[in-house]
Amino acid sequence: MRRIAISVAATSMSVMLAGCGVLNATGSGDDASPGKGDDVTVGLLLPEKANTRYEQFDYPIFKTKVESLTNKKGTVEYANAEADADKQASQMQQMIDDKVDVIVLDAVDAHAIADSVQKAKDAGIPVIAYDRLAEGPIDAYISFDNGLVGEVQGRTLLESLGEPAVTDKIVMMNGSPTDPNAKQFKASALSELKSKVTIAKSYDTKDWKPENAQANMAEAINAIGADDIKAVYSANDGMAGGIVKALKAAGVTDLPPITGQDAELAAVQRILVGEQYMSVYKSYPDEAESAAEMAVARVQGKDIQFDALTRERVNSPTDKNIPAQLVPVVALTKDNIEDTVIADGIYEVSDICTAEFAAACEAAKLK
Repeated sequence: MRRIAISVAATSMSVMLAGCGVLNATGSGDDASPGKGDDVTVGLLLPEKANTRYEQFDYPIFKTKVESLTNKKGTVEYANAEADADKQASQMQQMIDDKVDVIVLDAVDAHAIADSVQKAKDAGIPVIAYDRLAEGPIDAYISFDNGLVGEVQGRTLLESLGEPAVTDKIVMMNGSPTDPNAKQFKASALSELKSKVTIAKSYDTKDWKPENAQANMAEAINAIGADDIKAVYSANDGMAGGIVKALKAAGVTDLPPITGQDAELAAVQRILVGEQYMSVYKSYPDEAESAAEMAVARVQGKDIQFDALTRERVNSPTDKNIPAQLVPVVALTKDNIEDTVIADGIYEVSDICTAEFAAACEAAKLK
């Protein structure tokens, strides 16, 4: 129902913007600032590879969109920092030295990268923060509605418990402390969970790494007792996988409800067989393609188009009223796999329903 509501709202907004002559504006003529033609070079900096989305979805979708927007004359200079903030700073400096036209940045460490953002600004290169809100003088920001992500996770976790009691003990496995998104997920999830369950253990997981989540979960099991853990809040799917490993290693066969985020293929399969309760599905095409549109419009001086893509405003610790676009999200459970990741073409049924999961797919009527 939420997806339907979002679709209706988006359609209504499209009609209103089209009526105002804003949506799909070309930004040409008097509406445009002087800019480049189609021969643009876009720098794309992504943070890590532990989460499969970046290499599997974000980069190829972004690259394809840039090419389509520039008659295949535009290029993408791509680098992945592999969770190393210093490496990302070096990669960004290289892009500044190469004089790319615009940088789209998904920061490993939102605070540490601020100096690099300033250097790009000084060099006349606009920076668009992607997925994570970097500090420094960025020109725009695009991400999913991170507050909604945590709320959806928290609410769905409570639903999984049926009638939760304040004495029900849960473990919170939050994301990396250097990622501002993780703080938003955690805060909004807590707004749903506080006073309704007991948060017996809470961890901020270094670099979002599954192995770190697994080690944290093992410690929590030893401290609380496996039988007393009623549910686990996991901020993303990669960590959920590590949590499942820790629980199984402790001899748990009837796994408690576990949340996630990103709709990774392995997570969708775990959801099918009951090893993970839910994930948060985020439309990577929507985010990556919109980011590409923002970057190209910014460089080409298509001001109306850029403004239409950044109608919201956000604040970072260093800057206020940053032009932004926040993409909506939806809870993914066993009941709506077909209506989300399959309907949107993220996965084929054959990707999900391998031999190991054939029986679960048949039970879920995935064909």
